[in-house]
Amino acid sequence: MNIRQIRATPVNITFRAPYRFSYGAIASLTKTVIEVETEDGVIGLGECADGDRAADVVAMGAKLIGHDVREIGTAEAKTVPGMRYTPWGNVLAARRVFGGIEMAMWDARGKTEGVSLATLLGGARRDRIELTEYFSYRWPGIDPGECSPTEVARYCASMIERHGSTRFEGKMGTVDLAEEVHMVAEVRAAIGDRPLQLDANGVWTVPTAREALRRVAPFDISWFEEPCETYEEMARLRRFSDIPFSAHSIDLPKAHALGCPEAIVTNINEHGGIARTVAFIRACEMFGVGFRFHSGETGIASAAYLHLTAALDHVRDPSQTLFHWYADDVIEGGPHRHDGGFVALPHGPGLGVTLDRAALARCHQRYLDEGPFPDGRKGGYGGQFRKR
Repeated sequence: MNIRQIRATPVNITFRAPYRFSYGAIASLTKTVIEVETEDGVIGLGECADGDRAADVVAMGAKLIGHDVREIGTAEAKTVPGMRYTPWGNVLAARRVFGGIEMAMWDARGKTEGVSLATLLGGARRDRIELTEYFSYRWPGIDPGECSPTEVARYCASMIERHGSTRFEGKMGTVDLAEEVHMVAEVRAAIGDRPLQLDANGVWTVPTAREALRRVAPFDISWFEEPCETYEEMARLRRFSDIPFSAHSIDLPKAHALGCPEAIVTNINEHGGIARTVAFIRACEMFGVGFRFHSGETGIASAAYLHLTAALDHVRDPSQTLFHWYADDVIEGGPHRHDGGFVALPHGPGLGVTLDRAALARCHQRYLDEGPFPDGRKGGYGGQFRKR
């Protein structure tokens, strides 16, 4: 099970229509697909979530040639600084890169042993994983997009009709608050009593967030993700709202101390791989803080978080997904099927997915043509984030 070679390919996974959120807009997700090949010819798949990290993956991978894919701890010790901060390197970047390689090591091990990742983690407790259905304002693309509250509500109704969607989560903080409250009202009417969650990506100040929470409260909001940016700001809001909050930033001791946010929503890379994500989820369970996975990975990392969700009972609330927005993917069969509100746990050894070489080449060429995280509109991605 020793590593012979590590390859990395940056790709763009295009959306059917560019979606809008508080940071700006995004037309394609930029990810780095990782292949860890063993001396036996087994290829494990992994992914870096934060753009083009191919050069970093190859440089780190050179230190792991000949290393046994089962020895996760010693591989991390070889490649990731053993401190939270060092002036001679970027610890967070190293942790993210290793997390992608480590994912591929788990996949290679599972394929070699002929068992799934969920089995390696102790066994699957469920074989169908419930996920949310996303909505937002979207610019025209392959799909016409949605640019009004009525159009967003019609989109949500169509997802129920076409896919049996059971739970919805939508972006706020992109247009005028009054218009967005109207959107929430229209969506609530369209989806009936199905759970409804909202996400502002931390764009609002405390006064704006307080007003927004007051105005959406009549529509029975199950969760609100990042109405403000910091834990302290969300704790201040707790006096005015009983809607549970979630956040992407990771500070479990602070979440426990403040009692807010009630859940942390991240990906596998952010923790430094599958092993550390499992340890973090178990710590969340001990401290009574919820955990969910966020959206925006290729089918590779998405398969990994489906296996973790299946194996770990503490990941109870539905995680996020954008599968119905994807127009492409790098795995055989395309994006994971999300019907009836659930995605089936991938079957087969390791992650249970297979790389589609033609799709990988196509998505890599798209990255070369578009650049990282294109917004689909003239002027480039980002630049719109500001507190309101």
